[in-house]
Amino acid sequence: MLLVYTHKISPRLKYVFKHICTRVLGVKVSFTTKIEVFIAHDSMKMSYTKQQLGNEFFIKSHDILFEQGLSDVDINIHDWGRTKCFFYNGDKSAMPFDIFSASFYLLSRYEEYLPHVKDEFGRFTATESLAYKEGFLHQPVVDIWAYKFKAALQKQFPEFKFPTKTYSIKPIIDVPSAYSYKLKGIMRTLGGVIKDFSRLRFRSLYYRFAVLLGFKHDPFDTFKYLINRQKISNFKFLFFFLIGDYSTYDKGINPNKKRFVSLIKHVADYCNVGLKISFLAIEDESILKKEKSRMEDILNTNLKASRQSFSKLNLPESYRNLITLEIQEDYTMGYVNQAGFRAGSCTPFLFYDLDYEVQTPLKINSYQVMDYALLKNQSLLDKKKLLNEIIYEIKQVNGEFVPIFHNYTFSDSHRWKGFKELFNIILDSANEA
Repeated sequence: MLLVYTHKISPRLKYVFKHICTRVLGVKVSFTTKIEVFIAHDSMKMSYTKQQLGNEFFIKSHDILFEQGLSDVDINIHDWGRTKCFFYNGDKSAMPFDIFSASFYLLSRYEEYLPHVKDEFGRFTATESLAYKEGFLHQPVVDIWAYKFKAALQKQFPEFKFPTKTYSIKPIIDVPSAYSYKLKGIMRTLGGVIKDFSRLRFRSLYYRFAVLLGFKHDPFDTFKYLINRQKISNFKFLFFFLIGDYSTYDKGINPNKKRFVSLIKHVADYCNVGLKISFLAIEDESILKKEKSRMEDILNTNLKASRQSFSKLNLPESYRNLITLEIQEDYTMGYVNQAGFRAGSCTPFLFYDLDYEVQTPLKINSYQVMDYALLKNQSLLDKKKLLNEIIYEIKQVNGEFVPIFHNYTFSDSHRWKGFKELFNIILDSANEA
């Protein structure tokens, strides 16, 4: 166990120390404001305050962990080995940066509470982030800093044995619509036919009728392939099905269709299943409650995980709604069109509500790449290069890789050519040294 002496035990301090020490490094941590307790502790210990007590392991603290609410934080980025950091400490500290304050800034999504420009869907974009602007979005800096902290502690306490952690993967399959042509109903099918005809899309028209008449396979129906891949993988896939009502933003399958319900149940026999929250439910808790209830009726169990349509997050309201409805895990944190580490970590973390100054029970599983981000690279070779770079960074800190693919990504569409191979690279990455 690590004992931390500090002048004030604040909720922010406890939150970030527990993430770095316990979640990333696997070490229990406790805190004290009493010098005599600190002196009497005969195992690993450190001080985190403004002034060093004696010759103990000491990290000089920044003010942010002892504040409440938001303030105008002055951030200057510095190079630190193969990475970057901020909140410079000087040479009297055991580490040149206050990694705990820097980690809190990123994990709490402090910058997303500050004024920023949103995109057309009302989302915080990668280009608005500190990590993108300063060139460290491609690294899980919080985990990298944690391992630097571990190395410094090991040097000071060589007899202490840290637990080992291994690289893992959690493949996400997002299902906004289970089928391209099937189960759409008479009116939507008729509308699709008229649309194809008016735009002279005769190939699409041919495919539509071939699928509806049973001569061809629906291009979005890739579930047999995915279940077969699951059967030979050691890591559980997590599917998110959209079961919200039809709207301008969400055009899924009617959740009352028996064949659609049977599909969800069939997938749940092999994989984990969560709720893809519709765009309208993000803003309306009553709609969200209805969708949660629907999914629980289908699965016949309590809903554990969700992710939001279009990866839209309104902090802190989006997460408060999930907490109110006792949803335990979220998989929305990430950027649709940009690979990288939005919260700076590849270790799941708990949501900290900056308005209420409280750690919540909601676990945030931040994804690092979505299939759409890979489309930015034209060649398959470039896509593989980007994917392998992300895998390399996560493996360096024994983190968890959370990639998001869609059911239609595995279709024979030219747009998604080579994506089965990319998915296999991810699955195989856990078997490589």
